[in-house]
Parts: sequence; C-alpha cells; structure tokens
Amino acid sequence: MATVAALVVAAGRGKRMPGEIPKQYRSLAGRPILTHSLAALRNHPQVSAALAVIHPDDLKLYEAATAGLDLLPPVLGGPSRQDSVREGLERLSLLPGVDRVLIHDGVRPLLPVAVIDRVLAALDKTPGAIAGLQVVDTLKRTDGGLITATVSRDGMWRAQTPQGFHLEAILMAHRKSAGRELTDDAAVAEAAGLEVAIVAGDARALKITTESDLRRAERLLAGATETRIGSGFDVHRFGPGDHVMLCGIRVPHGQGLIGHSDADVALHAATDALLGAIGDGDIGQHYPPGDPRWKGAASARFLADAVERLRARGGRLLNLDVTLICEEPRIGPHRDRMRAQVAEILGVAIERINIKATTTEKLGFTGRGEGVAAQAVASVALPAADGA
Repeated sequence: MATVAALVVAAGRGKRMPGEIPKQYRSLAGRPILTHSLAALRNHPQVSAALAVIHPDDLKLYEAATAGLDLLPPVLGGPSRQDSVREGLERLSLLPGVDRVLIHDGVRPLLPVAVIDRVLAALDKTPGAIAGLQVVDTLKRTDGGLITATVSRDGMWRAQTPQGFHLEAILMAHRKSAGRELTDDAAVAEAAGLEVAIVAGDARALKITTESDLRRAERLLAGATETRIGSGFDVHRFGPGDHVMLCGIRVPHGQGLIGHSDADVALHAATDALLGAIGDGDIGQHYPPGDPRWKGAASARFLADAVERLRARGGRLLNLDVTLICEEPRIGPHRDRMRAQVAEILGVAIERINIKATTTEKLGFTGRGEGVAAQAVASVALPAADGA
C-alpha cells in the first residue's frame, strides 16, 4: 500500500481578511482554522505523516494551534505559494517510504473524509488527482462591467483541495516550474505534462478568504447534524500483578490484566465505540498490538486520539456509556473517579459519561474470575453527510 503524507500550506498573508492575526489562526468553533485543516488530514487512516508550511513570523501561533497534534516539524515558507509548496515537498521527499502527497490549503477547515478518500483512490490510476465542484451556473465574460460573451460551462470545474500526487512526480514538476506564477498545484502538474484527474469535492470544503466565509463555516459547523451510534467490546485476562487499570485509573487488586498496552479494557471498548460511531475502523487498526510504540502505553492515548478524530470531522460526543463485566475487583468504590477521568480524557462534562458494572452470576470466564470484559456505547453528533 502507498504511504501518504499531507502537506498543508499555511504561510500566506490574506489581504481580503485583515485582522490582528493571520486568518489561518482565527478561531472557528473555538479552535484555530489551521487546527481543523491539519487534524482532518492527519487523522485520516491512510495519512501517515503531516507537515505544515508556515510564515516565519507565525511560529508561536502555530505552536499554540497544533498542541497535541502528531505532526512533523513545520517548514518555513518562501516568497510565493509555489515556493512554499516546493519547500514542503523537498522535506517530505526525505521521509522513507512516502510516495504520495496530499497538498491542502490551510484555510479549508471543513474537509469531509469522503473527499480525501476519493482523491486517494484516483491516485491509483493517475499521477495526480484533485477535488473539485462542477460549475452549474451560467458563465459570463465581462469587460468594464459589461458582458462580452457567454462561456460554455460544459466540462468546467472549480478546483478545491486536497490535491493529490505521486510525490516524486509533483516534486520534479515544482522544481521545473520554479519562478513561474501558477495558481495551484494541478497547474504545476499540467505544465509538466502530468495527467491530473478530478473527483467530486464538497461545497462544505470552502476556502476561507473573507469574514463572510468564516461566518458561513461557523454556520456549517453549528448547522444540520446527524446522530450516530458506535459500540465497542473488549476482554483481557488476569495475570500477575497488584493492580488493574480501568477507565484510566489504577485499581488495587491481587492480579493484573495482561495486554500489550496497559490493558485498560474499559478504555479499549470506549475507543472502539467512538471509532465505530465515525466509521473509522477499530483500535487494532490504528494501534496494532504488535507495534512496539504501544508497548505498555496508557490507553488514555487511544481514547484521546479517537475523540480528536471525531472533532476533526466537525463532530462532538453526546454521551458514552461503559459497562464493566467482572466478579472482581469491585467497581462501585471507584465509579466517581472513573467517570471524572474518562470525562477529562474526552474533554466533556462528566454528565455525558456513565460507568456501571455487572457480573455474570458466576457463569463464564468472568464468572470464574479469569478476567474482565467491557462493553461501551457512544453517541456522537456529526455534520449531516449530504451524500458525501
């Protein structure tokens, strides 16, 4: 499978949206615009690395906007957008195994997962592919405010991002086009003779260039939503130890739970429930047990990443209900701390979290005291799909 990196261009200085800070760092639904853009790509299951190109004066703003995101160190941009992209591509070319790149505008924060999927799928057949919208309005050519001609809209598209390419091909194209003024990376690819496909984009993936664009994005995030439900289930057996990790807290016990990470069966089930609600695979896909990075890892990292994936899609957690199934240890004395800890990990009010426990009346492996099971159900609100 191809290894994909994302390159987010955020070095510009927008002239149509003046303000105290550059527009990519303006707040959108409580987070910088750039944060939304980066998270949408970095959290996609096929994207293994993400890199931003930023203005040299914006380092502190960038650091604040990207705290907690798993990103490569930023690259400083050049005098033009083409220079900035080329600098970013040069850096990505040094990463082993990366052979495809998604280039995205840092001020397109509302990027549906389905659009990324379509661009990546098209790259299996062509060296370049971009997202776009078919033109449906009648086009007029004007001069001095007067119409001079009606232009056929047949075959006309409005280009969006991400624009995806085979990395080596687009890097060579950018090197050849250095010094020219081309409007987007597809134009750079075209100038180099590369075939570029176009796939359906999404009207929500607007580029924020004016205050009205920002207000529209706010309305989209606050507008029509759909509720989705996800479920998770996990089991870990007992082994040597003097405590178990449950819901992110240490519970004293005569045995431990065996697992590659900290074996927090409750957080594993909760993570799967969140991933299920957003249709993003499962815990084993994102944090495989054979990967040494997760050896002994705190399962809170998995749950925190899952909720960040939800937020990157413009969603929010409505509630999480976790049921622990075991004879021992007793859950009741720890329930309040467990709720508080899970709420903190997810960044939500404690009222949205429920933790409960039951037994199997001495039946089955939990009844025999061989381990602990957990199931979880999560409900989330996401922007309405609109066919995306």
